[in-house]
Amino acid sequence: MKTTSSRKILFALVALMALPVAAEETERLNVLFIAVDDLKPVLGAYGDTLAITPNMDRLAGRGVRFDRAYCNQAICGPSRNNLMLGSRSTSTGLYNFGKNFRSSLPDAVTMTQHFMKHGYRAEAVGKIMHTGHATKEDAASWSVEPVIEKVVEYLKPESTDGGKLTREEAFFSNRELHRINELPKGMAWESADVADNAYADGRIAEMGIKRLHEAKARKEPFFLALGFVKPHLPFTAPTKYWDMHDPAKFTVVDDLDTPRGSPRYAGKRGHELSNYEPVPPSGLPDEATARKLIHGYYAATSYADAQIGRVLDELDRLGLTEKTIVVLWGDHGWHFGDHGIWTKHTNYEQANRIPLLIAAPGIKAGSNKQFTETVDIYPTLAALAGLPKPTGPQPMDGLSLIPVLNDASVAVRDHAYHCFPRGERMGRAIRTERYRLVEWKRAGGSTDEAEFELFDYQSDPLESQNLAAQNPAVVKELSAILARHPEAKN
Repeated sequence: MKTTSSRKILFALVALMALPVAAEETERLNVLFIAVDDLKPVLGAYGDTLAITPNMDRLAGRGVRFDRAYCNQAICGPSRNNLMLGSRSTSTGLYNFGKNFRSSLPDAVTMTQHFMKHGYRAEAVGKIMHTGHATKEDAASWSVEPVIEKVVEYLKPESTDGGKLTREEAFFSNRELHRINELPKGMAWESADVADNAYADGRIAEMGIKRLHEAKARKEPFFLALGFVKPHLPFTAPTKYWDMHDPAKFTVVDDLDTPRGSPRYAGKRGHELSNYEPVPPSGLPDEATARKLIHGYYAATSYADAQIGRVLDELDRLGLTEKTIVVLWGDHGWHFGDHGIWTKHTNYEQANRIPLLIAAPGIKAGSNKQFTETVDIYPTLAALAGLPKPTGPQPMDGLSLIPVLNDASVAVRDHAYHCFPRGERMGRAIRTERYRLVEWKRAGGSTDEAEFELFDYQSDPLESQNLAAQNPAVVKELSAILARHPEAKN
């Protein structure tokens, strides 16, 4: 689209939502999709005063920052299925690793397949689909073989018990999965005085830049997906990014309890974090270790930000910015010790709120407080690119955000929906402006057997107490909203 009038561009985008447009009739917008592993909204653009993220902040400054964006399940593999399929986990029954989505949905049309069907070249560099934990890539979703980089990577032998294969390295490389607990634990962090390209995210940026040059030379529309792996554990980053941050400024929480009145199974202890040194099996690090973990998360985020900046700079230099939709998405949030929880895997706010930035020609920059879910990205990008509305055959739970992008006062959702299972119980949750309700019961079971969590973010933003027993009227009102959603699929 070559008109310089924002109004004309917006009109054209809206008009294109329903109809496919042949490539020869109008110049298609490209897509640069940036996924950042385990990134919660710890960005300057989201008001975090300790974050050093100038490049993601400038992307936010020229696009729309969604302040109420939520994942559909706070775990890497399912969240990426939600993204690529436009389907919630409760619609597909895919809640964990080890099972490729095509085993249940063999004919599913992923987001990138939809673009490929309409003349786009789709490429992936880094982590887009979850590869590891016995899960494989989906070759059908890409025009060429994806470039997979290491999520767990060390440069110092002392970080890996003398250069041995560690537990999390084995998980992410699908090696020695039958004897994980026999393998040593790697360090939870590493600082090395090395160049940016010594670690994976630097190489992902370098390959992304190469792919942008090749795409410009081909002169065909592209969907380039770059999956940066930090700040996923371990927090391995060049020393200069650690030195940007003063660890004394970080707050270490001292409330390590599950919210008062909540079922114990709603929280978590150990698991992923306990596979790293020097974290004890309980998953409850001491104060010094907790501070180092937070420091590492911010340092790794600054490192990823710098690599994203390299790609955005090259997009500008190549003259592609005005022809490209750019999206930045975090797959889920991350706990910093609140409720005694680290990493993700819960239905609480810190695990489910995500950063989402969308910048595109004709879209007015600004913040947006309308509720958004990961599943909305697929139909929104299709609409922005002028492609037909995706129809599956998998369940399509996502809604186009075009009305929201055009007018920040317009809502397509009055709440966000997400889930997380605990054994035989499924936790289905809704987040409204004031409340979160979590319903815990067997999938398909009677609501009479359900346990509920209710949090009031107006009076208790830290989720210190489950208010369900004290507020049956609110539980009933929110349960009626939850009932609008189908039961979770087994």
